[in-house]
Amino acid sequence: MSDFFQNGEIATFHRLKQRDVRELEGELEEATKHRPISLVLPYIPVELEGPGLPKIIQELKDVRYLKNIIVAVGRANEEEFRQAKRFFSVLPQKPKLIWCTGPNIENLYHILAEEGINVGDDGKGRSAWVSYGYILALEDSHVIALHDCDIATYNRDLLARLCYPVAHPNIRFSFCKGFYSRVTNQMHGRVTRVFVTPLIRALEETLGSNQFLDYLDSFRYILAGEFSMDVDLARMMRIPGDWGLEVGVLAEVHRNCALRRICQVDLSDNYEHKHQPLTLEDPNKGLLKMGTDIAKSIFRTMASMGYTLTNEFFLTLRASYLRIAQDLIARYEYDSEINGLEYDRHREGSTAEAFVRCIVSAGQQFLETPFEVPYIPNWNRVISAVPNIFEMLVDAVERDNRE
Repeated sequence: MSDFFQNGEIATFHRLKQRDVRELEGELEEATKHRPISLVLPYIPVELEGPGLPKIIQELKDVRYLKNIIVAVGRANEEEFRQAKRFFSVLPQKPKLIWCTGPNIENLYHILAEEGINVGDDGKGRSAWVSYGYILALEDSHVIALHDCDIATYNRDLLARLCYPVAHPNIRFSFCKGFYSRVTNQMHGRVTRVFVTPLIRALEETLGSNQFLDYLDSFRYILAGEFSMDVDLARMMRIPGDWGLEVGVLAEVHRNCALRRICQVDLSDNYEHKHQPLTLEDPNKGLLKMGTDIAKSIFRTMASMGYTLTNEFFLTLRASYLRIAQDLIARYEYDSEINGLEYDRHREGSTAEAFVRCIVSAGQQFLETPFEVPYIPNWNRVISAVPNIFEMLVDAVERDNRE
């Protein structure tokens, strides 16, 4: 059972009891008469091979409060897109699929590029961005929810709890991020535990007190991929196009939203999805690539707030990070021991030492290209550049779904 402690800069909604999901959904069905919800599912073909997606589809069949289900299909050729249409067609909500790498949508990318709008490379960030644009174009939703397609422990209670703080008329937060425990016979979530949390605390130690860093440190699972938000916020948000997506989204939320309108919610007793590999030989793959992109995202945000980040600063940060990470690793070991979990302290220590390379690489890349903008512009700017982009986007999606 969860605690009820409120700490940090944002509101935390706990899982204090097992509530009947039908009761939650009944309240959401009433709420969505006035605040309809669209669910975004970022999908890539390889997820058909995992255990998560079939379970997600079975659970979603019984969800009646969604206005739309939007499946953003990335990394797919024509046959893979057709396969996705067949797979998702069993849902009674009649989902719309966006072929994010198909010729109709690619044509829109080219039109935007001619106007100086760079939408970046194929990935979860761009898929989410296109989906938000499509939902804004439909003008039939007030809330957008997003979760991944590889959640092996998925149930529809997770979705209801994710949507509730933004959709419910008596609560009406602008942004809600999910959190959960990731534990089997051992602790998971290495990037969060061993890299991001100690990195944030090392930045606070080296730069001094900062509200943005306090805000980031308030999230119980900062890299969780599940969140819901008001459509007005989606219109204003720039979207990162790399592994820094989750942290970059939080930076945009902080920039555009009052803290009192931001919350996090406990989604499930446990959560399991596919694990990224830690490839020590290649910093451009797996968790090291993820860590580098996350660090770059945070560094650029701090620079935009007026902090001067130099080579000497990054040297100090590396030392501070490693000390804080080692202190946390000791806590994780003792926490595992009292709970009877397996824990390999040597492996965790080696992981922290590997993540030092992320700080080095991210720092070098930041210093070499300090003005690089990895964000996809927000939809307000896109509409200003191409006023009829929404009509073209709806037409492209409809054509792909008819063919």
